[in-house]
Amino acid sequence: MSETAKIILEGKEYELPVITGSEGEKAIDISNLRGLSGYITMDEGYKNTGSTLSAVTFLDGELGILRHRGYSIEDLADNCTFLEVAYLLLKGELPTESELADFEHKITEHTLVNEGLEGMFKAFPTGSHPMGQLSSMISALSLFYPKSLNPHRDEDAISRTIIRLIAKMPTICAMIYKKRNGHPIVFPNNYLDYVTNYLNMTFGQVTDPNYTPDPVIVNAMNKLLILHADHEQNCSASTVRMVGSSQSNLYSSISAGINALWGPLHGGANQEVLEMLEHIKNDGGDVTKWINKAKDKNDPFRLMGFGHRVYKNFDPRAKIIKKACDEVLEKLGVNDPVLEIAKKLEEVALSDPYFVDRKLFPNVDFYSGIIYRALGFPTDFFTILFALGRLPGWISQWQEMRLEKQPIARPRQIYTGQAPREFVPMEKR
Repeated sequence: MSETAKIILEGKEYELPVITGSEGEKAIDISNLRGLSGYITMDEGYKNTGSTLSAVTFLDGELGILRHRGYSIEDLADNCTFLEVAYLLLKGELPTESELADFEHKITEHTLVNEGLEGMFKAFPTGSHPMGQLSSMISALSLFYPKSLNPHRDEDAISRTIIRLIAKMPTICAMIYKKRNGHPIVFPNNYLDYVTNYLNMTFGQVTDPNYTPDPVIVNAMNKLLILHADHEQNCSASTVRMVGSSQSNLYSSISAGINALWGPLHGGANQEVLEMLEHIKNDGGDVTKWINKAKDKNDPFRLMGFGHRVYKNFDPRAKIIKKACDEVLEKLGVNDPVLEIAKKLEEVALSDPYFVDRKLFPNVDFYSGIIYRALGFPTDFFTILFALGRLPGWISQWQEMRLEKQPIARPRQIYTGQAPREFVPMEKR
């Protein structure tokens, strides 16, 4: 007999089905509760509400587990390229050698962007935020590909839209970087792999056709993109699914996800890490002082990049990227007082009982911010790199929602405003 849950409301008992996931997660299905009883549930921020069934990503914050399609993030980061992981998220299985070659080839056919899209930069105000530019550029792709507006076209057409978006995303991200620095655009070199091509378009010069990113840098960037590829029903993924549920096209759905990621409580966390480090440096660089402030419960200061909203033990992605971070810093030999402060904070957090007992370990945002800083990215560009990595996850969530024909998202509320009252004419107010 299937497991059920019972709820008693106004003396009447209602029996609700219990859903069990493939990893043992349990949920009470309240889909019919309002129809049966007139009641809804209240869960501000949806912290305890499952909005969908999904086969893309499994996350256990208490045990520090992250798996994509059943594969551990550790195995994927150590053995795969970013495009292999993207293929896994989109297709459900890791590609064979020939499948990966075909996937990569299709992407190289769509890396260039329309000249009209490049012209949009002339309309952006000087100093406009990179994430605002990225959101606008991705949304504008729907204008250049009007046939992609219908999410119910044949699957081959949808696949081309997905390929086109994955192919053009690094080109657009690199263009944003080049334009903000007043540099000529470096066009895609499709003889290079996906990550190397992006780094070449970002840091290469038109006058230097022989620029080749260091393998240590390529490896670190590849891992960072993999570690950000998907993270279950977070704010931006849920936004993509919610917008897509209205049968909006893929470009506008992804643009909405970019805007959700932009917020400092989501994708902007690694930017806040570097801003905190800069603040400590400008204050004199006394790490002990700021550690003590973080320990003082009466002090509003909080260390950014330590602990995690979901992971209550440790962030499995942080363990992976820490090694890459150390390799990057050693390879580049960067002499940066801000990064020295970061190293001191890391040392304290990994050894001080206060942080160890509370499991306030450095998370992926801490290490990713350090790497991006070392590579020369400005802090307001960090979230662009997060979006580049998260793209296949967003698309997979959108695709899953579409194929399962999920209904339009329509949360309920509990109204707390004015009760009914008489209208008062203007002359009597």
